Amino acid sequence: MERTYLIIPTSELSKVDFSQVCETSSETVRKSVDETKTFIKWDSSEPSFVSSITRTEGPYTKQEILTILATDTWTSDEEV
Repeated sequence: MERTYLIIPTSELSKVDFSQVCETSSETVRKSVDETKTFIKWDSSEPSFVSSITRTEGPYTKQEILTILATDTWTSDEEV
C-alpha cells in the first residue's frame, strides 16, 4: 500500500495519535517556514483521529508532497 501524506495546522498536533502515523512526536515533525503547518503520513488505512482535525490539506501521494515541500512555504532560502 502506498504511503499517504496529509498537511495539518501545527495547532492541531495535540489531536495526533503518534502510534497511528510514521512520525514519532510533535517535537520531531517537519514544519513550514512560518511554523503554521506540518504533515503526517501513514502506510495503511486512514488513522481514526484524522476526522477530528480541521483545515487539512490532502491527502497526497509521495510525489505530490515532495513537490509541495520544495516550495517557499516549506523551504527557506536563508542560510542556516
